[in-house]
Amino acid sequence: MLGRLNHVALAVPDLAAATAAYRDTLGARVTAPQALPEHGVTVVFVDVGNTKIELLEPLGAGSPIQAFLEKNPSGGMHHVCYEVDDILAARDQLKAAGARVLGDGSPKTGAHGKPVLFLHPKDFFGTLVELEQA
Repeated sequence: MLGRLNHVALAVPDLAAATAAYRDTLGARVTAPQALPEHGVTVVFVDVGNTKIELLEPLGAGSPIQAFLEKNPSGGMHHVCYEVDDILAARDQLKAAGARVLGDGSPKTGAHGKPVLFLHPKDFFGTLVELEQA
């Protein structure tokens, strides 16, 4: 079911500072910030060759990233994203196996313009898992 690792997402309290650190200190290629109101975040992707790092900053008061940063003020790893060939088939297979899909179970459009779903971290040893249609 799982394809390649698409990205590792890091919640950050200051997106501009985090972007500058990756770009200027580490010499990485970074994208322009992209607001995703449906997900309550602004994102920047860091290209590391074989995958990406996604930097997440809260967008709006109801952002799930804001709640994460209240518990982790310096930021930290928020989730990992894996590609799947068929997101609906993956969802159905996971639900049949007892995994919990967050939200209403319907894919939303993610930062790459593709359908995504999130899986409950308690079902995956404390790690929030995102699935993205390949």
